[in-house]
Amino acid sequence: MLTETALREIEAIKGKYPEPRSALIPALYIAEREFGWLSAGALLSLADALELPPAVVRGTATFYHLYRHREMGRHLIQLCTNISCMILGAEQLQELLKNKYGLEPGGTTEDGRFSLLIMECIGVCEGAPAMQIDTDLYQDLSEERLDEILSSYE
Repeated sequence: MLTETALREIEAIKGKYPEPRSALIPALYIAEREFGWLSAGALLSLADALELPPAVVRGTATFYHLYRHREMGRHLIQLCTNISCMILGAEQLQELLKNKYGLEPGGTTEDGRFSLLIMECIGVCEGAPAMQIDTDLYQDLSEERLDEILSSYE
């Protein structure tokens, strides 16, 4: 069930649009924040809150790849592997994540601290190699810098 705070946020967003369906994308982010991921229960709660058919909510949530559809670690690492990032060292960064942290693409560290998603492109080729952790963007990465960054996340 969504918290009262989340329901108030969703109601405020709904008020900005002529139809409740228009509020679905931002409401999905609120539900993901509340539950940590978009489980079937989270999607049903959101459908109720927006007064939309559950199939519409699920269809929208599964269309976009930036939503979490399974339980993940406390922090989500999205490592870009597009051509610019790959040429400038993303493959070595992925190996570091595997060898030092036991983190495979799509996996979560044993302590539940990090999950890793390999992204085709995060849109910052000029700062390759790049990654995003939660909502924080990091560019011009090296193995040493990656270690420093990860150590700052608990």
